[in-house]
Parts: sequence; C-alpha cells; structure tokens
Amino acid sequence: MNQYHVYGLGAALVDTEIEVTDQDLQHLSIDKGLMTLVDEQRHHQLLDHLDNHLTASKRASGGSAANTVIAVSSFGGRAFYSCKVADDEHGHFYLNDLTSAGVDYHHNDKLADGITGKCLVLITPDAERSMNTFLGISETLSEVELHPEAISNSQYLYLEGYLVTSETGRAAAIRARQIAEQHGVKTALSLSDPGMVTFFRDGLQQMIGQRVDLLFCNEAEALGWTGADNIDKAARELLNVANSFAITLGAEGALICDGSEFYRIPPHKVTAVDTNGAGDMFAGAFLYAITHGYDYPAAGQLASLAAANVVSQFGPRLTLEQYPEIFSAFESATPPAL
Repeated sequence: MNQYHVYGLGAALVDTEIEVTDQDLQHLSIDKGLMTLVDEQRHHQLLDHLDNHLTASKRASGGSAANTVIAVSSFGGRAFYSCKVADDEHGHFYLNDLTSAGVDYHHNDKLADGITGKCLVLITPDAERSMNTFLGISETLSEVELHPEAISNSQYLYLEGYLVTSETGRAAAIRARQIAEQHGVKTALSLSDPGMVTFFRDGLQQMIGQRVDLLFCNEAEALGWTGADNIDKAARELLNVANSFAITLGAEGALICDGSEFYRIPPHKVTAVDTNGAGDMFAGAFLYAITHGYDYPAAGQLASLAAANVVSQFGPRLTLEQYPEIFSAFESATPPAL
C-alpha cells in the first residue's frame, strides 16, 4: 500500500481575504479574476489602501496545491506537501497549520532566512476572486525541497500550474514528474489560471512533458490551452496532453473524462459569495475519491458538491465538521466504492 494518496508540490502562501468593490479594483489597477504576481512594495501598498476594509476570513495556509492536499487529508486521505517557507512568524504559522490539517511535510532542522509568501485575495460582490501574490521565499522553491521517497510512495503526484512562473519552481515540478513516472506514480496537474495559459504556455508544456495522467482546469483555461471555440472541442483536444481530465464549468457543473467516456457533472445550486479555492477543492475531493475506489462520475459528484460548499461561504477551506457532512450527503446519493 502506498504511504500517501497524494503528494503535492506548490507555493506556500499565507492567505488573507478582503471584500472589495469593482471600483476598488479599478482604482488599484487590478485585473479582475486573475492571479497577479506583485513585489513586496506593491503588497504593502495594497494593504495600506485596504486597511479599513472588512477581512472576510481568518488567515490560513494557502497556495493552490496546498488547498488541494489539505482537502484530500480532511476527507480522510493521506497527503504530503512540499513547499518553502521562511524562518519568520508566517512560516511557522504555515507549517503548524499544515500539521493541524493532517498533512505531512519535510521537516527541516533550520528554515531559511527570508519572507514567507503571502496572497491578498480580493472578493467582489459577484463572488469573483482576484489574487495578488507576493511569492516571497516561495519564488526560490527548487528541487532541494522535493522528497523523492514520499513521491515514490504516493498514488498521485499533484502539481500546481503556478509553479511555471518561477524558473526553479518549474524545474522542481519537472523533476518531480520524472521521479513519479520512474516509480509508476500517476501524475496530475492543474493549469491554475488563465494567465498561466496565456503567458507561460511553453513552461506548462515542459511541466506536462509527453502527457499527464489527470489534468484539472476551468473553462477559460481549457479554451485558452486548446484554442477551441467551444468546450466540447476543447475536451477532445485535451486528450492530446492528458489521459483523463476534469474541466470545471462554474454554475454549469463540470465535464470530466476517464480516458474513454465523457461525463457531464450537474452543478449543486448555491448562492456563491466567494469563488476562491473552488477549483482547488474540486481537485482535492476528486483526487480523494479516485484514490479510494470511486469511479470518475462519482468522483465528479463529490468534487462538485464540495466545491459548491466552498463558494457558498468565505475562504478557500471548509471547516473540519463540514467534510463528514458533505461525504455523508455524497454517499447517500452514490453507489459505494468498489
């Protein structure tokens, strides 16, 4: 039996969510709905402007892949996360939060000097999230942070597409994929953001290699990657780079493919207040399900239900009490795993 169901690799970011208006975004020249990298000076400028705004959630250990592996762990799976934090208050908070979530990580005797990454997540009234990320020490994430033994003892390696923005992070993702392939570990990757597809396509292709076993993306990313003019064409094109995939479609549910059959996953109707973390949660629930004997349609059902719960509240994470409630609702409507 594998020691871990999912090994994740990604940025370590301490998230802070703030409610804003579209006028705030315009005033601050922020691209709505995208992830934008900022330096420390810009990060402080944004904080100063938003100082008196309502903080919509407590800070939490974040980063796309971290949110996903935390979801895997919270559903009851075994997860490992490789990242890089600094020897500062945020760094120690981050690692303690991973431990509280039941996620293993490589314990270094001494953390590096520097600044742990941070992300301001700005939520507009339409529930859209616009992220401004100061990577800090995460920008220097490299092969040094990999744990080859943990990778080789996992069912899936999960890579976040955001790693493509860092030269050393991209190299680490490529090396992690190579280690996984050498040991028969399945590979999964998220395209992460339309901006990654638009501006870092070549780097993402390097991370994918010949192909991955499972690709996660949303509709905009699928259309951007394939150049298709509709989602059905895009779905067929994605099979050129992935053995299987899941495309989230927001309020329309999801379209998934197990490599041979395509399945439409209906949405769970909710009032969305915050879309931050929806895709991460979808990936985490989906990975949990397929590593616990459920087929792709069932995995899509659990992922859709979990993501719907995330968007109906503030913050990219659910409370620990919500996971068993969601799984109970899922099991009551789904045949048991094989």
